[in-house]
Amino acid sequence: MEKLNSDEKIGEWLVRAGIMSKEDVESVLKVQTDGNDSLFGIIAMELGFIETEVLINFAEVKGI
Repeated sequence: MEKLNSDEKIGEWLVRAGIMSKEDVESVLKVQTDGNDSLFGIIAMELGFIETEVLINFAEVKGI
């Protein structure tokens, strides 16, 4: 898994790691803009862009 830059957002990291495309990230952001207040990672999982393990890995690396 790609290392995380300290100020990097999850969408940026997922694109850099090749897990999601920029278009996928834009889709998640549009869902948020349209009124869904869920976290980025939750929406990405719901849309089938990432698996639970990816989100867990991000949280561990980020120290959340």
